[in-house]
Amino acid sequence: MDKKVEIDSDSGFCFGVVTAIKKAEEELAETGSLYCLGDIVHNSDEVQRLSGKGLKIITHEELEQLKNVKVLLRAHGEPPSTYQMAKRNNIEIIDATCPVVLRLQQRIKKSFDVDEKQRPQIVIYGKKGHAEVNGLVGQTLGQAIVIENTDELDKVDFSRPIALYSQTTKSLTGFQEIIKEIGCRMHPGVKFESFDTICRRVSNRVEKLQRFAENHDLVLFVAGKKSSNGKVLYAHCHEVNPNTRLIANANEIDPEWIGAATSIGICGATSTPRWLMEEVKWKILSL
Repeated sequence: MDKKVEIDSDSGFCFGVVTAIKKAEEELAETGSLYCLGDIVHNSDEVQRLSGKGLKIITHEELEQLKNVKVLLRAHGEPPSTYQMAKRNNIEIIDATCPVVLRLQQRIKKSFDVDEKQRPQIVIYGKKGHAEVNGLVGQTLGQAIVIENTDELDKVDFSRPIALYSQTTKSLTGFQEIIKEIGCRMHPGVKFESFDTICRRVSNRVEKLQRFAENHDLVLFVAGKKSSNGKVLYAHCHEVNPNTRLIANANEIDPEWIGAATSIGICGATSTPRWLMEEVKWKILSL
């Protein structure tokens, strides 16, 4: 029986990642060498591909030791301290911060850069330690409160004004739950503002992905182990189609999954390259 294997046309890199990789490839084509602060994308296969072209992934500690080189800042963005360090070490920054993230950084900084008596508590709905969140917290000299769910709202003082922001790749539903809960706990007359800073190019994928997942017997969701966005989108697919499997690449396909499935869908995270999904398709067809 012929198998229908379809790759979701809406899956794959978001425009912020596309821009970062394009900037890296242009520099590598010209000089054959470039440093990148942290994984350029949360996908080890793509990182390996670019490493083969001369991209060197470094940590913040390693950045401190470098001088007179070029360093790419990936789409997630960085705190002001990174730019200051680069200036001290005469490092040329190739800035690939996603425009959506950059605008969010600027908004948070504006909320923070007021007289201390007027300053609200800045609360960020996001994943602690995530590169983007570190860059956002850096706009507040480390003072922003990061929460991952409503259980962590005890860190917040509801008798003081609050400005709530969100990591750009978080779930809209989760953000709305946080808004509702804060609203219920605020003391009367105290100002609470929430700013929906979730990237629609990411959040709008959920509905499309779920429709795609429902249309197949088996779904293979391709995402790197470090991808937060991958875990979230995979969960949404699994919700509507329990026969959804999370894999990092074609090598993780279990032939037994394919079995009697006549319609197989392949989709991925905003950090999943198209070529990786193509490899999964060819592996399935070769089984």
